[in-house]
Amino acid sequence: MLVRDPVDAGPVSTRRRRVVAVAAVVLGAAALGTSTTLHDEVLIEAGADAPVNSSARDPGDIRANNSPSLARNPRRAAELAVTNRVDSPDYSCALQTSRDGGRRWRDVPVRIPRGEGRKCYAPDVAFGADGTLYMSFVTLQGNGNTPAAAWVASSPDGGRTLSAPRRVVGPLAFQVRLTADPRRPKRLFLTFLQADSVGLVRFSGGDQRIQLRRSDDGGRTWSRPSRVSDPRRERILAPSAAVGPGGELYVLYLDVGDDRLDYEGAHEGNGGPPYGGRFSLVLGRSDDAGATWQESVVDDRIVPARRFIAFLPPTPSLAVDPSSGKIYAAFEDGARRPADVHVWSLARGAGRWRGPTRVNDTPAGDRTSQYLPRIAVAPGGRLDVAYYDRRRDVDDKFSDVSLQSSSDGGRTFSPHATLTNRRFDSRIGAGSEVGLPDLGNRLGLVSERSAALAVWADTRAGSVGSSKQDIAFARAAVSRPWQRSSAMQALLRYGGIVVLLGGLALLMAASRPRPRPRAA
Repeated sequence: MLVRDPVDAGPVSTRRRRVVAVAAVVLGAAALGTSTTLHDEVLIEAGADAPVNSSARDPGDIRANNSPSLARNPRRAAELAVTNRVDSPDYSCALQTSRDGGRRWRDVPVRIPRGEGRKCYAPDVAFGADGTLYMSFVTLQGNGNTPAAAWVASSPDGGRTLSAPRRVVGPLAFQVRLTADPRRPKRLFLTFLQADSVGLVRFSGGDQRIQLRRSDDGGRTWSRPSRVSDPRRERILAPSAAVGPGGELYVLYLDVGDDRLDYEGAHEGNGGPPYGGRFSLVLGRSDDAGATWQESVVDDRIVPARRFIAFLPPTPSLAVDPSSGKIYAAFEDGARRPADVHVWSLARGAGRWRGPTRVNDTPAGDRTSQYLPRIAVAPGGRLDVAYYDRRRDVDDKFSDVSLQSSSDGGRTFSPHATLTNRRFDSRIGAGSEVGLPDLGNRLGLVSERSAALAVWADTRAGSVGSSKQDIAFARAAVSRPWQRSSAMQALLRYGGIVVLLGGLALLMAASRPRPRPRAA
């Protein structure tokens, strides 16, 4: 009589145990992999885009609206404001406001100071911590349209009424940007490139420098200018400011090195290949509200992606996480022709920048452009990036606007979402006749906890002949999958470990040699 060992369940049962064990190992590994993957996944559902400026629906209005800036009222989230410059047929600027989160927009007349002519240009907009709306702009003079002065106006009612503007800066202030301190209601910063002398589409000689002025009383009075850029940096452009959670002040700008092609107008305003050298992305930091500055080089190996006019350069983007104090910088890079979007990050207290991280999820070598990124940080730390994107045109001429997000501090990004419901021709705009069509030097972006709001220059209603450009707006709902909740993450992660270990144990047991039958 043969007695079967209790451990031995026979050939069929052994096979079943092995199948169960292998299945357990696979499920455990899948659970662990799912936990890791979903931790950083962000799902974006983009809504239909819509025009901001009322003239977008008028085919007879051929103004070229571009370079928008978007701001949201911290006291009333549904209140938004957009400013943009107008390049043709006349140089001017525009302000639009919305009280319903961007569904409807109202054009706001901008008061130009008496004696300053009719040319308002290069506007910017910001909301103070108390909900006051501020707008900056530059007036132009002469046949060369050189900056005469920079001005700031305010509105206590979200733009329904706008104060008389106050003069802040004198002649030859270029690339003026306005920034409000998110914690100090009346504190404002105005950054600009102060030139000594200019020529046709070029800066010529003298000492060009990035400067900053501060107001602590809502723009009534301003500090003396402080110099942000190091005097040894001779060719600098495109300052952009942000304020950290501790009140620290940051200004990001471009050092174009020996690029006389663009900076000194050697191309005479005509299109062609970009400068063949390298640019540096530089960050200035001040811990005393702009009185003194320290410098940090984000990256000194940036490959120029295109030719441009130095007065209107592509602008790098800067954002600071309001909770952690982490700093993010973004810009385009032409190392893998024609252009990619890159992001760099610097943790609070760290001495070294991390990056660049390539944001756009296009195949390497697809020969389409992704450029002019704009970044913003949502409450909770999510980083959003909006940029012009030509991936849907193999000829690299028609653009969409894409949005990608990162929930792990800029290390990885979600798949792109297309914000535009129709692509548009990037060759339409002032300068197209000389091979330098200009969509502007920035987009606008605001990040909410569960959404991203973007504005951009759109040419779908224009033609190369008309140069018509309009401002478009889209709201994208941003959410993480349900698995990303802390409880579900723990269940997936630790449950996966238990299943994996149990499966391995079963597999080992099922693989042991069966003991021989023994006689009774």
